[in-house]
Amino acid sequence: MARCGPGHPLVIRNRPVDDEGHPFPTVYWLTCPDAVKAVSRLESEGWIKRLEQQAEIDPQLGTGLRTAHEAYARERGRMHPGAEGWGGVAGSSHGVKCLHAHYAYHLGGGEDPIGVWVAGRLAEGEPVHYEKPSRRVAAIDLGTNSIRLLVVRWTESDGHLQDLARDMVITRLGQGVDRTGRIDPEALRRTVHVLEWYCRRARALGAERVHLAATSAVRDAANRDELAQAVRRLTGEPMEVLPGEQEAELSFIGATRGLTDAEPPYLVLDIGGGSTEFVVGTDRPDAAISAQIGSVRLTERHLHTDPPTYKELDHLELAVTGVLTQVEDRIPVFDAKTLIAVAGTSTTVQAIALALPEYDPDRLHRTILKREDAERVFRILADMTTEERRAIPVMAPGREDVIPAGAAILVAVMQRWGFDRAIVSETDILDGLAYRLVEDSGAP
Repeated sequence: MARCGPGHPLVIRNRPVDDEGHPFPTVYWLTCPDAVKAVSRLESEGWIKRLEQQAEIDPQLGTGLRTAHEAYARERGRMHPGAEGWGGVAGSSHGVKCLHAHYAYHLGGGEDPIGVWVAGRLAEGEPVHYEKPSRRVAAIDLGTNSIRLLVVRWTESDGHLQDLARDMVITRLGQGVDRTGRIDPEALRRTVHVLEWYCRRARALGAERVHLAATSAVRDAANRDELAQAVRRLTGEPMEVLPGEQEAELSFIGATRGLTDAEPPYLVLDIGGGSTEFVVGTDRPDAAISAQIGSVRLTERHLHTDPPTYKELDHLELAVTGVLTQVEDRIPVFDAKTLIAVAGTSTTVQAIALALPEYDPDRLHRTILKREDAERVFRILADMTTEERRAIPVMAPGREDVIPAGAAILVAVMQRWGFDRAIVSETDILDGLAYRLVEDSGAP
């Protein structure tokens, strides 16, 4: 869930049950050795009992503590139905049982007054671990299908960016936007709930700025004012709605920065939920276009049975091919020597092709996806029902119904423009946003 300054895992999130099916009480676990020692010193000074006593006489603290236990239990239940009855933070339904667990929950984004108190006490004392003076920012990418968070730190002496937290939740903000031109109230509620969590997490990790950029679904929605108000309230900054071409340029920056062993020019392909971005360039983007095809949009327009019929797949292919014809008339895609595929559709297709037992970004980043493997995975996904796709170990919840359409775009690009392989990148527009935030803050 988060890393400390030296890069060691700071907080991990556990499943609510162990390998034998027994309840595991601590979902958020503090793992950085220095942080564990610092919190242990507070416990040895008797602060568990003193904070419990304070919660009994301070109504605000007591209410906040109860709310934290209830929210923790609900999250456990979402991960494992029935587990919400196993208690709150550290498996307790009331009081203070473990300062490590409360602090980990706070760092993970939970609203926990005990965790906030621990963070304050640690900040008053000696540094938990040694690191060069650094600054931190958080970027949030709000897409049609998912909302993603990246918290980074950098030292002004070298400008090196280090990930502190990276997360993705599929909330399907763009559900129905293609048909109605409006954001659905329930989709808005889901998205704002995750945004609240992300903002708490970013600030717990020391982010000076939290900036959100929205893409296709928000561009197309007539009723985005309520979302914009929530973004300003939670991040402290106005919501940025990225034009399609700027979205493409940021994807290119995120995908190619530090890439040294591939032949330019590059074509960066960013398959989103509402739109797909195409960017050609070498050291920087030279030409970019955003097309109104995406996994959610195409699914809502063309795929109505489960699994899709051959006729529906034919219509899908025609829709994609028609757009690709327009793209190649606008930007020099045939000049590109290397295809770089970013975002969840491409990384999931590669994870399936590699038969990974679970989704592992480190094993996927900048690996090679062969065209025949992309075609094979597309055929498998198109023949499956939504429930069968949901059971694939690497499938993110919420992607299972739209990934056939996304995979169709990927395969069509490789076939039409003659790419036998693609570099699959875990870094994309989110990283581009973070680089831009750092540069705006005056980093080298």
